[in-house]
Amino acid sequence: MNTQIKLRKVALAVGASLSVGMTAPVFAEEAQEIEEVVAVGSRLQGSAAAVIEERKNQAFVADILGAEQLSRTGDSDVASALRRVTGLTLVDGKFIYVRGLGERYSSARLNGAAVPSPDLTRNVIPLDIFPSSIIESLAVQKAYSPSMPAAFGGGNIDIRTKSVPSEFVANIEVGVGQNLNSQDGYTYNRNEKGIPVAVQTAVVRYRGDLSLRGIVEREGFENTETQSAADQALVSNKSLVRELPRDIRVQEESLDPNYDIKASIGDSFDENWLGGTIGVLAAVSYDNDWKYSERMSAVLDQSFDESCTTKLETEEDAVNSCYVTVKDSKVTTQTEKMSGVFNLGYKYEQHNVSYSKIYLEDTEDESELSISQSPNGSTVRTIAATGQAYRNYDFNYEERVLDIDQAVGQHTFMDYMGIGVDWQYTESKAETKIPTNIDYDFIDNYGDDGAYVDSIVTGDDNRILYSYTEMEDNVKSYSGNLTLPLYLENLELTFKAGYDFVDRARVYSTSSFAIHNETNISIPVNTGSEGINDITAYLNDDFVSSNDFLLAFNEPTAPSADDYIAAQKIDSGYFEFDAIFDNTWRLSGGIRYEDFKQVSIGTSSLIFDRITHSTIYSEERILAGTVNEDDFYNALSMTYLGGEKYQIRFGYGETVVRPDLRELVPVSYFDPLTDIRTFGVAGLKSSELQNYDARFEYYMDNGDNFSVGAFFKDITAPIETVLQVGDEDYTATFVNGETGEVYGVEAEWLYDLSGVVSGFFTSGNVTFSDSEVEIDPAKSGNLTNPTKRMTGHSKYVVNLQLNYDSADGQHSSSLVYNVFGERILASGIGGREDAFEQPFHSLDLVYTWYPDFNSQVKFKVQNLLDEEQEVTQSDYIVRQKEVGTSVSLSYKYEF
Repeated sequence: MNTQIKLRKVALAVGASLSVGMTAPVFAEEAQEIEEVVAVGSRLQGSAAAVIEERKNQAFVADILGAEQLSRTGDSDVASALRRVTGLTLVDGKFIYVRGLGERYSSARLNGAAVPSPDLTRNVIPLDIFPSSIIESLAVQKAYSPSMPAAFGGGNIDIRTKSVPSEFVANIEVGVGQNLNSQDGYTYNRNEKGIPVAVQTAVVRYRGDLSLRGIVEREGFENTETQSAADQALVSNKSLVRELPRDIRVQEESLDPNYDIKASIGDSFDENWLGGTIGVLAAVSYDNDWKYSERMSAVLDQSFDESCTTKLETEEDAVNSCYVTVKDSKVTTQTEKMSGVFNLGYKYEQHNVSYSKIYLEDTEDESELSISQSPNGSTVRTIAATGQAYRNYDFNYEERVLDIDQAVGQHTFMDYMGIGVDWQYTESKAETKIPTNIDYDFIDNYGDDGAYVDSIVTGDDNRILYSYTEMEDNVKSYSGNLTLPLYLENLELTFKAGYDFVDRARVYSTSSFAIHNETNISIPVNTGSEGINDITAYLNDDFVSSNDFLLAFNEPTAPSADDYIAAQKIDSGYFEFDAIFDNTWRLSGGIRYEDFKQVSIGTSSLIFDRITHSTIYSEERILAGTVNEDDFYNALSMTYLGGEKYQIRFGYGETVVRPDLRELVPVSYFDPLTDIRTFGVAGLKSSELQNYDARFEYYMDNGDNFSVGAFFKDITAPIETVLQVGDEDYTATFVNGETGEVYGVEAEWLYDLSGVVSGFFTSGNVTFSDSEVEIDPAKSGNLTNPTKRMTGHSKYVVNLQLNYDSADGQHSSSLVYNVFGERILASGIGGREDAFEQPFHSLDLVYTWYPDFNSQVKFKVQNLLDEEQEVTQSDYIVRQKEVGTSVSLSYKYEF
């Protein structure tokens, strides 16, 4: 009997939760009677002034966004909202770049706790999974303090969810909308069952070898009078093909309008046993969006010159093309987001305790129908020159879930010198599943007039690919902080100490099955454009019976791997002080100690014996994927308090940026930001940073304010992405650069224009910066520019808002503009220049009408300029994507 060796999960842990106390209060402050009157008169200016006051009182440089500001800009999720913050840009609708540094240089917490990421390619949480409806405020700290994790680059984002109320609250909101480019699109009948049981069983039974030879050897088939051993194996393999979802049909149809619904209810009441107060809050939301876009992607030819052409309309164009390959795609995406939040809190005198349950689910269903031409590829196929092109249909359905349980406590002991204690304990799990990822490849034939004739499947491998992916990421985070305030003559002194622990473990597995045309001849599967939508349904029972289209398991042969298991553990302790001298000088700082451990190991589904097991889990491979380091990280901030009018800040901090879990594993994956197959590499080092900040802040009596700051970051061994050349495409991996630096200035303001035009005021921010990284040419392969700007860095970021609040409090509106400077998406190789994502000018309009005190009607238009996303390389467009203009209308009622 053959026994498959079962794998044990690696027993290391993860680590780095925040040791700062929970900034979001357990109970909302009691509302005063007059506040209701003021809120009606100036809905946004009042809320903006409140968060400015919090920012003003921070010991270290920070920016705050409140719930009203989020509502004002009309952003539906945290990622979209954060691009309004000074120096922040949004990438791929999910990741935030702080001060021009890539997503690896930013981190996110939820109510002060570390939580896992449901993203398959990064440790960083995709911030689009958090709906803005559950957010109380967002705090972006740009200057490091010892109470924060040392893994700090550009900034740290604390997502503060809504807390239990002090009185009864209830509301419901419904909305409807449409992307004006997305009235019509392409859908398909998806299958969500994942890998068929029979196929899973066959992988184990045949030890991953589904070839006819492998089946014969495993089953012991012998030739008979009626069937050869190979014929018997052929029957077995075809039975597995029939188990796969094969009736996939595309429908061109009108897309449903986008719609969403949100509701919440909460209250608090006194209990007589101890004399405390119990509060509860529950909130749910559902959002369904459809989007259709046309896209282009290309690989620039290494030998292009100024006379080359970017069109493929004629045979001469094909001969003189600038590109190796060009792909034009029609992409239809349906996104569903669901959230549920439940908070239960108890307050007794100076003690608050609360429990929160947060459940977020995000599904994305995408169909991509594309035509590719290769004017300069290893096989030349163009419609104009050869009468052929590649047709590819790709269907992908992804489910992401983030499930969080969190307990928080805040305690003040007035009888013991006012000592404060706060703590949090959080267990969270992120899961990502891709039960449907099917990729069909065809060759199209075209007539002399360029009209479509028919499609064939050739005798090449991988005519159809079925891929299945699962990832589970678990994090246990707990922290505690002790605060001692001392009030002396002309001196306010606060000491703070704390401990953090985070335990993290991730398991990632993917399985790929390919259907090959074993006949080695081309077979027609469609004739005439009228049947093109059913082309992916050609693999029916009759076709399988009549043709030798066989199934293969695409798992790399050990010791190569495409799965991995990984874990982290961080034990941290810190001491921090905050001293205010004579209400004039403020000195804050401290030291943090972190003991960091991380291991990432590539693994395989083809471990069936002790020899393979020993090879995969050899000491050498484990050590190559292990990071074990500990260090002290210092920070110091000095502020001059110029009364109520202004303050001047200076800050210094020493931090670190560590490799992602999968970046240390030689396992490949497609990076969603670049569409490039990317490989991890063992031995990648952490980057050490020295951070310098200076900032001047000016505050006026009416709430207007202005600030200007400067920053400089010196980076040792920055982690950079390096491209490599394939036959007709790029691949990428990671290297440590020698040195890197980022420096710049930023300004922010809120200014009332009522002296000029009644009810108007303006807010915004601008950032100008530059960066440079040096990569050892010996590590950079044929990189065109070993000395260059850092990947993802923009030289400028601009956010502008023109706001209006009517005097009667019934109308408010905002015109919101955002743009970032071009940034390197991928580094150029072989003489090609770096690929730059071009500036995207985003202009949104939000208008809100308050027909009565309980009701709100909101109208929103996004991307008024109808901009497209573009990536250029050597001044040629290599990627282009329609975004479209979106309109929406919502109604909210508060009981």
